[in-house]
Amino acid sequence: MKANSCLVLLACLSLAACTLNSPMPAEPAPLPPPPPVVEVVTPPPPPPDEVGPLLSYHQSLRRMSQGELVKELSGLGLQQRSPRVALQMGMALMLTRGSGDLARAQALLDSVATSADVEAAPFRALAQLLSANCAEMRRLYDHTDRLNAQQKESQRRIDQLNDMLEGLKAIERTLPARPASGSQVTK
Repeated sequence: MKANSCLVLLACLSLAACTLNSPMPAEPAPLPPPPPVVEVVTPPPPPPDEVGPLLSYHQSLRRMSQGELVKELSGLGLQQRSPRVALQMGMALMLTRGSGDLARAQALLDSVATSADVEAAPFRALAQLLSANCAEMRRLYDHTDRLNAQQKESQRRIDQLNDMLEGLKAIERTLPARPASGSQVTK
């Protein structure tokens, strides 16, 4: 029995040794399939900001004197017409104080706002905003002109009434004095 148990023990040990030192498999294990190729699609870069530089340009226009604005306008007039130049001219005309400049500015801005040209597309919203601003400024200037005209007319009437009052006072001073009402009654 001892021999049998030795044999069993020997068989178990040899099996254990086989599992610990098992030879390499003849065929390599199949590699897992490669992960699917993920195509990274990057969005197109955003279009260049066309409005930001124009807002900076407007701020620089606001710091200019009237003479500098006129000089800037003449320089813009020499450039080739484009929606950007029309918008710049409109901005400059909004700040000058010449007669009819607001109307000219609004016409230029409206032409950009309603243009079907592809070049005008980035400027349409800004042109609409500035055109509405021009319309409001024109309305306020017209209202101010009406109020000034009313004030001048009121001042003219006040002066006319003061002259009439002074004339009446002068007439009153030339009249003889009135007699007292109760003391000179005779019958």
